[in-house]
Amino acid sequence: MDTDVEANMQAKPDAKKTLTRSRLKLVAILAVCASPLIFSYVTYYWIKPTGRTNFGELLNPSSFPIPAMASRTLDGQPQGLDAYHGKWIMLKVGLSDCPQACQDQLFAMRQLRTMQGKEMERIERVWLITDEQPLDTMMVRVNDGTRMLRAPADVVAKWLPVDGGADKASDHVYLIDPLGHLMMRYPKGAVSSDVEAVKKVNKDLGKLLKASAIG
Repeated sequence: MDTDVEANMQAKPDAKKTLTRSRLKLVAILAVCASPLIFSYVTYYWIKPTGRTNFGELLNPSSFPIPAMASRTLDGQPQGLDAYHGKWIMLKVGLSDCPQACQDQLFAMRQLRTMQGKEMERIERVWLITDEQPLDTMMVRVNDGTRMLRAPADVVAKWLPVDGGADKASDHVYLIDPLGHLMMRYPKGAVSSDVEAVKKVNKDLGKLLKASAIG
C-alpha cells in the first residue's frame, strides 16, 4: 500500500510536467502562427526605417479613427465601412456630380486593383457620396464593382485629413487597412490619369500587400 502511495506521489509531478510541456508547445505554435500578423502590423505602424520610401503619406491611425456615420447603400440600406473589414480599402469621397477629375480617380482605382493580379481580391474600392442627388446611370454602370455609399458630408469632412491650402478630401484617395484603420493618404492628382503617379501608387500597394499578413 505504501508503494502505491509513493507511486501516485511520483506520478503527479510527472503529470504536471507533461501538462506544462503541452501548454508550452501550444503557446509556441500560436506564437509562430501569429508572428506574421504581429510583424506586419508593427512594421507599418511603429517601425519607420530611414531608407523606407512611400509615395502615399502614412497617417497615425489613432488620430483618425473611423467615425460612426449613418452611411447607406444607393438603395437606402444601412451599411458602414466595417462591412469590408478584413480587406484593404481604397477610399474616395465626393459629390454625386462627378467631374472629370473624379471620374479619373474612380477609373484609376479600378486599374490599380486590377494591377495587383492574384492579390486584387484583397482590395475593395469605396466611394463615399456626400450628397443626396441621384447618380447618373452610366456612371454606376461604368464603375461596376466600386462600392458606393452615401455618407453625411459634415462627418466625412471632419474625419478625413487634407493636405492643407485649398485641398479638399475629394482631391485625395485614402487607404484603410484590413483592421479598419485609416493609414495612408495619396496626394492630389496621384490617383488620376497621370500614368507615372499611378505607377508610384501601384508600387506602394504592391509593397503593402506583399509585406502584410492581414487582408
